[in-house]
Amino acid sequence: MTTIGIPKEIHPGEKRVAATPQTVLKLKKLGFDVVVESHAGHGINTIDSEYREAGATVIDGTRELWAASDVIMKVRPPEENKELGVHEADLLNEGATLVGFIWPAQNKERLDRLAKRKATVFGMDCVPRITRAQKMDTLSAMANIAGYRAIIEAANHFPRFFTGQITAAGKIDPAKVLIIGAGVAGLSAIGAAKGLGAIVRAFDPRSATKDQVASMGAEFLDLDIKEKEEGEGKGGYAKEMSDAFLKAEMALFAAQAMQVDIIVTTALIPGKPAPKLITQGMVESMKPGSVIVDLAAEQGGNCVLTEPGTVVKHKGVSIIGYTDLPSRMASMSSQLYGACIVALLTDLAKPPVSEPGAIATGSPDADTQIHINLDDEVVRGAIVLHEGKMMWPPPVVAVTAAPPPEPGVPSQSSAAVAAASPKKSGGHGHDEGTGASPWLLAVVGLIAVGIGIVAPASTLSHFTVFMLACFVGYQVVWNVKPALHTPLMSVTNAISGIILVGGMLQLGGTDMNLTTILGAVAVLIAAINIAGGFLVTNRMLAMFRK
Repeated sequence: MTTIGIPKEIHPGEKRVAATPQTVLKLKKLGFDVVVESHAGHGINTIDSEYREAGATVIDGTRELWAASDVIMKVRPPEENKELGVHEADLLNEGATLVGFIWPAQNKERLDRLAKRKATVFGMDCVPRITRAQKMDTLSAMANIAGYRAIIEAANHFPRFFTGQITAAGKIDPAKVLIIGAGVAGLSAIGAAKGLGAIVRAFDPRSATKDQVASMGAEFLDLDIKEKEEGEGKGGYAKEMSDAFLKAEMALFAAQAMQVDIIVTTALIPGKPAPKLITQGMVESMKPGSVIVDLAAEQGGNCVLTEPGTVVKHKGVSIIGYTDLPSRMASMSSQLYGACIVALLTDLAKPPVSEPGAIATGSPDADTQIHINLDDEVVRGAIVLHEGKMMWPPPVVAVTAAPPPEPGVPSQSSAAVAAASPKKSGGHGHDEGTGASPWLLAVVGLIAVGIGIVAPASTLSHFTVFMLACFVGYQVVWNVKPALHTPLMSVTNAISGIILVGGMLQLGGTDMNLTTILGAVAVLIAAINIAGGFLVTNRMLAMFRK
């Protein structure tokens, strides 16, 4: 059986752990054996006995833990263990698998060490940010916590209320908060600041975030420039902007710095140092007691005065450069991080596939193994090393923005295939696939004409309504986009109510005939549809309730 090891994090100040007792239970259900280093969960107030109750084996000793593991799950990248005098990468078994934050663009020496061990490495920071991989998106999970915690840290250093008040001693104005960057962390900070009663403003070069900021109740700041410039980059991140844009942006920040009380910066460009957005002059223009929280401190910071890991006081302004905000909420961040890894391992632990590119690793006698399908977009994006071979960066996936072909109009590719394929002759020079539809229509037409000739006038009128209802209903239902099926179900109660009333009217007689039976069926089906519609509506509304 494949053994997953959970070592204790050795990075200074790191309290998170790669698995909690709850996620250990899920790993056990997947068929993995789990071993945990003693005291690994102390940072999240979890003792060894809780891991044992979840089914894990607790091992006392770092070397023993790494030696007993086929797969190592970590939070921080491997680093030098000063207590043992050895690098964590050198503790990894040869050919073993490592899962955690890797940051492959920032430390080549670390990757070289892992490559020498012929390791297979999955970077949780490399998981592609696509819809199918949202359950594995640890960057968003940690950014969500960091944005919330940034406001809590700001409130701790801010000497006034966030919310406005009117007291007997006078009026207290609400705090004004500026969020620079409306990504996951920025939106989380907006929500926390609004919840505390502050006036919140936000800026982001990506125009797509404007509606998101407005939906959170904050004011979106626009730049007054002649030529609009889109700041959307790869993977949903912002890209570097033109000089004209940057000049207007800095002028906006300078004006806002004199007005707001708190600034939270989240601006990062992948693979590059954090851009400097808050100058020393802007800091000095802020009111005494103001606070700046720099979420980009680990990459150098967005403020020129930021010192990573500490709080700097400059002319009455507190500049918070903490690099461990998720670790300051270690219990929650460990749970979310562990759940993301479980989601990745759930995909990797599937039975072997016979597709090209599918590779199995681990012991051949293991009940559950790690199976790597390099044709899977998520797996290919997350894998950094495979058996020591460099796999990062992944190949760029070509995305086409061409609209889908209209119904009945073949696309160029389908037209080319049709032109290249020989037509099957049905004896009359017609394609068999297109000849069936006219014949079917002709038969249906003849049946309808026959019913019209022999049926009485009263039956004919009902039959006409029935045929129209079938035709219109077919066109309406099959032309609705699949994404609208669930909302459509929640608004069909009115139509179902009409059917229910009509069916009940047919149940008034005492004779058991076809009309009574059909009326009873209509009542049953309409009642089920109404109950389902209300249930779906209630679940949809619950998503928007706090």
